Amino acid sequence: METLMYLSILVPILSGIILLILPEKKMSRVSLCTAVGVVLSATALLVGFTLINNTGEMVEVYRLTARLTLAFRIDTVGAVFVSVVSVVWVAAGFFAFTYMQHEEHEKRYYGFYLIVYGILIALDFAGNLVTYYACFELMTICSMPMVLHNQSKEAIMAGLKYLFYSFFGAYMVLFGFYFLFKYAVSLDFVPGGGNVSPILIQGHRSLMLVAAFCMIQGFSVKAGMFPLHGWLPTAHPVAPAPASAALSGIIVKAGVLGVVRVIFYLFGTDFLKGTWVQTTCLILALITVFMGSMLAYREKVLKKRLAYSTVSQVSYILFGLFMMNATSFTGSILHVVCHALIKCALFLVAGALIFHTGKTGVDDFTGIGKKMPVLLWCYTIVSLGLIGIPPMGGFISKWYLATGSLEEGTAVFSWLGPVILLVSALLTAGYLLPITIKGFLPGKNYDVSSVVHKEPSVCMIVPILVLTVLSVLVGLFPSVLTDVLTPLTESLFGMTM
Repeated sequence: METLMYLSILVPILSGIILLILPEKKMSRVSLCTAVGVVLSATALLVGFTLINNTGEMVEVYRLTARLTLAFRIDTVGAVFVSVVSVVWVAAGFFAFTYMQHEEHEKRYYGFYLIVYGILIALDFAGNLVTYYACFELMTICSMPMVLHNQSKEAIMAGLKYLFYSFFGAYMVLFGFYFLFKYAVSLDFVPGGGNVSPILIQGHRSLMLVAAFCMIQGFSVKAGMFPLHGWLPTAHPVAPAPASAALSGIIVKAGVLGVVRVIFYLFGTDFLKGTWVQTTCLILALITVFMGSMLAYREKVLKKRLAYSTVSQVSYILFGLFMMNATSFTGSILHVVCHALIKCALFLVAGALIFHTGKTGVDDFTGIGKKMPVLLWCYTIVSLGLIGIPPMGGFISKWYLATGSLEEGTAVFSWLGPVILLVSALLTAGYLLPITIKGFLPGKNYDVSSVVHKEPSVCMIVPILVLTVLSVLVGLFPSVLTDVLTPLTESLFGMTM
């Protein structure tokens, strides 16, 4: 198992480094895409074999000090996240083979793309806070070149904004890290948490709550939670569409996983539940859900609209985590899967539309369904999933989130949460479905012959189709995931679903 795990991490990282080192003219475009496709596929297979042969044991790689070690352990949460990462990363990678034709410096893009894939696998397999934090920082640094890829002034400013926001969040995590190191018996990720020693924190409970709040907020920066959400709508419009799909579908989930580790694997719900930390986080999450949906509804640039949508939808996940009960937690993990598949598909559809039409506005695609019906049907299906229409996956995850909120009985939040989720769902329909309506029903006076575009190439349409089908299957067969999550919720909450 150790060998497979190491290979799944090192193969994409080393392959990416080799691509960056090779001279630009050493490889033809066909050879480059073939090599990247082989590495992506091989890595995904290695990840699969690693999960199959997983023993759940801690694997120590390097000891920095007596208590600071780099170590890996594959648990259920890590397995779910790394599976989602692999599906999305491979899909967006194959889509890029066609999309990146009109972009320069392809080799550099694919080099960093592979490196970030390996780092994300290491992050998901991290067994303690030291390893997670190191991988989290590496992910930020190595993913920034994908944001500023075209090297325009806007892209450079967006990349710097992404970097500054990310570093600010990382420093907040580091602040809490210092105090956790002093007052915790261990930095290992333990189901249920409880690493904080009651004896050591005597007289310092308030300080530890501040530390926990800083760590949660620090990781939430990457997840795009208010008030530090501004990097998302800035970075997405300037990045290539496959990079936007990766950022929105996966990179933001690294922040979500960080929040999961802090609440449920380090501090524990017994320590945080009912405190000002939980209350403040719930308020910020609900503000973000509503604000993101409203900004997306008002936005006229397609990729920026989808970026604001991510701001809103990821805070659905955070809201469920902050409720700190088993039902909401299950809903959050389900929404991690659904949102990653759906939002990646939406960004790839946006990329295909931009690639073939050269247009970026949401009002520029009238009648497009007459000549690109498969692409627009995929867009429509995943949009219904994001809205939460049954039997799509988004409905199941939002059902768990709303049910968990009502079950909790927390003053205000038990009813305010479902209300805001419902309002956000209506706004989601308002900013996604008009493209479908105008695309398929342009009106009697519309000249269909003016639409000269055809369906995207196989490399573009197949990844979108795969993601669309997977998002539907999650809704039709949710028990596949809930059965996996049941033992996890029992270990985290000490109860059955």
